Amino acid sequence: MSSQARSKLSRVLDDLGRTLLDVVASPGDLDAELTGVLIYDPDDDLVVSPGELVLGVGVRDAESVVDLLRRLGERGAIGLVVKHPVETSEAVIRAVRESSVALLGLTRAASWSHVAALLRTMSLASTDVIGADDFAGAPAGDLFALANAVGALLDAPVTIEDRASRVLAFSGHQEESDPGRVETILGRQVPDRYTRMLHERGAFRQLFHGDEPVYVEALTDEMLPRVAIAVRAGNEVLGSMWAVAREPLTPDRAAAFADSARIVALHMLRARAGADVERRLSADLVATVLEGGPGASEAAQRLGLADGRLCVMAAQVLEGDPADNEAAAQRLRDALALHFAAVHPRSAAALVGGVTYVVLPAGQTRTATLNGDRDVIRLAEDFLARIGARADAVIGVGRTTESLAEVALSRQEADRALRVLRADRRGRRIARFDDVQAESLLLRLADLVVEDGELHLGPLATLIEYDRRHDIGFVDTLVAYLDAFGNVSVASAAVHLHPNSFRYRLRRLCEISDLDLDDPDVRLATMLQLRLRRLAGDA
Repeated sequence: MSSQARSKLSRVLDDLGRTLLDVVASPGDLDAELTGVLIYDPDDDLVVSPGELVLGVGVRDAESVVDLLRRLGERGAIGLVVKHPVETSEAVIRAVRESSVALLGLTRAASWSHVAALLRTMSLASTDVIGADDFAGAPAGDLFALANAVGALLDAPVTIEDRASRVLAFSGHQEESDPGRVETILGRQVPDRYTRMLHERGAFRQLFHGDEPVYVEALTDEMLPRVAIAVRAGNEVLGSMWAVAREPLTPDRAAAFADSARIVALHMLRARAGADVERRLSADLVATVLEGGPGASEAAQRLGLADGRLCVMAAQVLEGDPADNEAAAQRLRDALALHFAAVHPRSAAALVGGVTYVVLPAGQTRTATLNGDRDVIRLAEDFLARIGARADAVIGVGRTTESLAEVALSRQEADRALRVLRADRRGRRIARFDDVQAESLLLRLADLVVEDGELHLGPLATLIEYDRRHDIGFVDTLVAYLDAFGNVSVASAAVHLHPNSFRYRLRRLCEISDLDLDDPDVRLATMLQLRLRRLAGDA
């Protein structure tokens, strides 16, 4: 967070309202600067920087709260978040006062990962990236401030959403709405069942094909009606703005809502431009580090990477619908960047050529010490477990380097491991290069064979052609024999033949192809050709 402006804790709590967080006990005002958000794990070493807000996952009883408050106070943390119900004994109140660490309560329905992402988003002001201009009294790109302004204008809780109904910002007083809105805020996404109902009613069609506010009747008995308006920049629909409304807006309020949507569009464009610039800059710097060369050292310094032990990860979404691939790749990059930023603040992630690369310092992290690429594998497994079925991704991991000069080699290994996983038929999702080195070598040999056109030269080509004309299956017999290292009993069982029948077929295929299977060099060459034929997809 060092390269961007920071928010005060009080400002973040005001923007959130009481939907997610409330103040259980405070040592005084909450105007200290919020420098970051850390997820606490009691099984890991406590590494906290001054000004950080700590999410106390699994911290429940008063004794644990008191102990953690005192430890956080020694390290300069700004606050501790625990889930309700929170015990407010005298010991807890005294610990808050003595540690100068605020104790905040989180609603039990909230997901820790969603809360972490939301707090990190809200704690950063975007003015350093997009300029200090103000639009309608709100800092450029500060959608939360604007949502509060629109909410005050309409006297209603407001959300600002993108085209995919993901919540970009929301106003305070969401607790005054209904369960559907609270669920939307907690998940930062309109639930699928509600978007389906809106599509069925034609609400999105009406919303995105007009310029006026659209009144949407309550979707269920438990919900209140909404008024929504599209957020546009010219002909491009950027998203929408939704307010809880018990009845259609008056003409004056409808006009004010429409004017607000134009201001929101300016904020969204500036925020998007800032994010795009930041992503491109990050991608350029990461690419420079990965390639090595004279500019790598300066790029690493700008990314905050030390010249020491580094490890490169390469991640990619498996191919699906081409129209969705680009968006899926960007979502994977954002998710990886968020996940590893929580582990190591100096990690760098960027989307380069359709692959997301993460350069991770292999030293002390926020929660543990990374001793090598096996520890990186563990973190990658945790990431894939968290995203679940949301992304069908694979991750290759290169070696842990001893200096910046070796990062290009680690990237090369990560790429090769990634390629093995993309071609893998066993469903593996993560691999170190060391663990798939043999498979990687075969893939590279297959490339050479295809490039040189030598795959079917020699006696094997004769046998393949004979099989093609007569549909005999001699090639399968040969494969079984070689895979069994010449053990006829094992090989014949693999192709469901009697050993005597197998021996006859073996003699016959040697006569047809002129293969000398008693020659070890011929056996090795034949095994390679058969394996490369399969890898090259030339069956």
